[in-house]
Amino acid sequence: MQSVERVMRAAFQSDDKLQETLKEVLGDLGLSAREFSKVSGIPQSTLYKILSGHREPNITTLRQIVKTIHQLEGPEGDFIAIIAARPVLDKISEKKTKIGNKMLTLREYSATTIEEAIIAAVRAERDGASALVCAPIVSPTVERLLSIPVATIIPQDSVIRAIEVAARKIE
Repeated sequence: MQSVERVMRAAFQSDDKLQETLKEVLGDLGLSAREFSKVSGIPQSTLYKILSGHREPNITTLRQIVKTIHQLEGPEGDFIAIIAARPVLDKISEKKTKIGNKMLTLREYSATTIEEAIIAAVRAERDGASALVCAPIVSPTVERLLSIPVATIIPQDSVIRAIEVAARKIE
């Protein structure tokens, strides 16, 4: 569920739920209350009072909170698709990343064959991906099929480590 929707639902449930949800969302966005205050234009003291339960937000403040979260997250379809084998995807701990002032969602698409990677790429674009990250073996084909930008994973360090492991195995 998108953060904007979570905040709106919480606001209609109770002030306590809004307070709890807003804290979670700020954490998900990787922002402190101070940073969110700067981005949103909501006075820091007002935001702290809302987060501590000492003040109920008025409708104007709630609108500004929602508007800012929406701007930081981007539209619902604004995500970067990552196509890789499950062991690689399992090493990605962050599901969101902040690039500049924009928060981007990372969505995983598991694939173990070239055919699965191509199908996953087409599915990711249909799902609304803004860009795609995939392995170099499939990226030239995927770039010809899709209209979204494609970035290629260049696993230099892991290739070197794999060569070292292989060399130890033949000793």
